Amino acid sequence: MANIFDYMKWRDISFKKVEFNEVDNLILARLSYFPFDGIVIEDEEITLKEAYERTKSLGTTGRVLQAEDIDLYPLLAKSIRYSNCKITNFVNKVEPELEKQFSAITIILPDDTIYVSYRGTDDTIIGWKEDFNMSFSRLVPSQIDSVEYLEKVAKKYKNKLRVGGHSKGGNLAIYASSFCKEETKKQIIEIYNNDGPGFLDNVIEDEKYNEIINKVHTFIPQTSVIGRLLKHKEKVTIVKSRQVGIMQHDVYSWEVLGDKFVKAKKTNSSDIIDNAITNWLKEISKEQREQFIDTLFDILNATNVKTVNELSSKWFKNAITIIKSYNNLDQETKKMMTKTLSILLKTIGKSNIKIEK
Repeated sequence: MANIFDYMKWRDISFKKVEFNEVDNLILARLSYFPFDGIVIEDEEITLKEAYERTKSLGTTGRVLQAEDIDLYPLLAKSIRYSNCKITNFVNKVEPELEKQFSAITIILPDDTIYVSYRGTDDTIIGWKEDFNMSFSRLVPSQIDSVEYLEKVAKKYKNKLRVGGHSKGGNLAIYASSFCKEETKKQIIEIYNNDGPGFLDNVIEDEKYNEIINKVHTFIPQTSVIGRLLKHKEKVTIVKSRQVGIMQHDVYSWEVLGDKFVKAKKTNSSDIIDNAITNWLKEISKEQREQFIDTLFDILNATNVKTVNELSSKWFKNAITIIKSYNNLDQETKKMMTKTLSILLKTIGKSNIKIEK
């Protein structure tokens, strides 16, 4: 059950000698989650090795979102394949008033191609709120920023581009590639969506989206939940994961053999999850989704926490605040919340979801 760590040990060869592949994509998609704040300054270009040395000199690994990142960072910095990749144009915006969490980084490979890596949802409450907003909103702020970012990079470098990301980052990669200027589209050679959600009909039916479909590579694990949200038109490849259920969203759990993911057959549970999500969204209107999500996050915001980690670390105290906030809702709003949750649980129950390895 090899993963990206095993791949790095096996394939430590320059990009000039061995071309880019789907596993490289996943590693570079993960790179956008790294704590480059204060390390990559504005438009300067530094190698991954230099970035790691700067991070070490500060005596900290920064605000790491996943424990495995701490192990991956030095391996990348010391490897033949990745150490001389240049990183630049790091952006990290969390703007609660706009309900926006957007982060991206540009990676210049030694073969002169560029990988634009969009970060998925971090652990900020506002980041999760923006994700939920995708279920009813025609356009979320990060999607607007993703287009502007891609066009800026394309105009600056003129290189061939690969665009990718994990989770929400995968959604942004497809959206930006679809709705960027025509001259930018001509530079794009591949688009990678690693277990990212799909789109509402307004995007799926748009001609600009359909123009880039053949360049999209979408990978989801067997019991994907995030990657099954909303609609997809592109071809989807199912990847084997060592985790179960929603934990398969973790890219470090994806199995690798050589320079490819271990492919899995479509399972009954993946169809069941897909149907459950689809049926739930059908039963709840966009307006109901918006009201439910806004109310849910108003309740969470009453705790004054900014991240999911803060929410869980003081769970008992926060739970009391959440219960009080819920009790202060008017009867009509309580009824709406109960009804929406009831429909979700009913849909899951009818689907008879079973977790498979």
